Amino acid sequence: MTSIASQSLLQHLSLTQRIAARLKELEMESQARCISSVPGVNLSSNDYLGLSQHPRLKEALREGIETAGRMGSTGSRLLSGHHAIWDEVEEEFAAFAGTEAALCFSSGFAANTGLLAALLGPEDVVFSDALNHASIIDGIRLGRARKIIYPHGDLNRLEDELRRQTNIAGAKVIVTESLFSMDGDCAPLCELFALARRYTAEIIVDEAHATGTHGPNGRGLVAELGLQEQVLAIVHTGGKALASMGGFVCGSRLLRQFLINRARSFIFSTALPPYMGYQLRAALRLAAGMDQERQHLASLSTLLRERLHALALCPGTKGSHIIPLIVGSNAEALRWAEAVAEQGFAARAIRPPSVPRGTARLRLSLTAALTREDIKGFTRAVTAVAALKTPTQI
Repeated sequence: MTSIASQSLLQHLSLTQRIAARLKELEMESQARCISSVPGVNLSSNDYLGLSQHPRLKEALREGIETAGRMGSTGSRLLSGHHAIWDEVEEEFAAFAGTEAALCFSSGFAANTGLLAALLGPEDVVFSDALNHASIIDGIRLGRARKIIYPHGDLNRLEDELRRQTNIAGAKVIVTESLFSMDGDCAPLCELFALARRYTAEIIVDEAHATGTHGPNGRGLVAELGLQEQVLAIVHTGGKALASMGGFVCGSRLLRQFLINRARSFIFSTALPPYMGYQLRAALRLAAGMDQERQHLASLSTLLRERLHALALCPGTKGSHIIPLIVGSNAEALRWAEAVAEQGFAARAIRPPSVPRGTARLRLSLTAALTREDIKGFTRAVTAVAALKTPTQI
């Protein structure tokens, strides 16, 4: 069914019929999703430091439940939901990021959408990497700025676009992830900051997948390069390597005060419960001292990349703990995921719209809880899958 014919048909259906038709289309394109548990050796987890089962986090949670005085937050931070623990956590996150201040949102998604929608206006131009996360894309849309999407990591194209916008009346803002969530590569931050200085642009960096895993004490790639004083905002997450929840916008005190007053995803969201602040604080302190786990994670990444590269299944031998095993079609990605699951490994199939059409993949996200034997076992499983031919290949 062509998109035009499909749209014409859907216009004459009730909402319930339209929902059923769209779900059927997803099934036919091997894009339908379902919720299920993850049995076996988990290669799809964002628990990068293995903190989700750390006893100290359980102790911190018990401490929060016993001492915070209430279980629920009871409202937004601007109404009844604030608690002193959030002042402490935000101060520690600001110190972690190397910025003056930080503000906690209910999630990393809410942090990005709230930040960008509050900051950007119709007179501004925002330059966004083509592979930025959906939360960045949605935040830009809500901000109503004129958007320019530059090809992933293409500095020449970005500079051309910046040059064309030299005399605009509004602000110029470059937005990028530091470590891209699907390809696992790092943004050329030094060059991006240099372009920002050259063309008087602001820069916002989402460190979600580098929080805890990169930089001194796990403080991220901006801190690793010593660029934190040049950034407009850094977004860190609590829901990945820190095994907690929430997202933090880190920047100036002026920015924090502005977001308290203008970020809708902060103003109109119920605050996280106080006990979560205790868990976040404990996770942040633990992560700062986990250099050994970061080294182990890096060694696992090198091992897996080298083995997949030898099988012509990986784009290179250098990169992060996120490794894309790109297989092409949606059906093929599902076949690979099912096949490795039968051998005891959980690796989710990632399909459009999460990745561009034709680049469906297994997104392998490693954690410090894995062993070298896990990696060797998985590559043996992958070798067996690669040797099998699908009916369309025979």
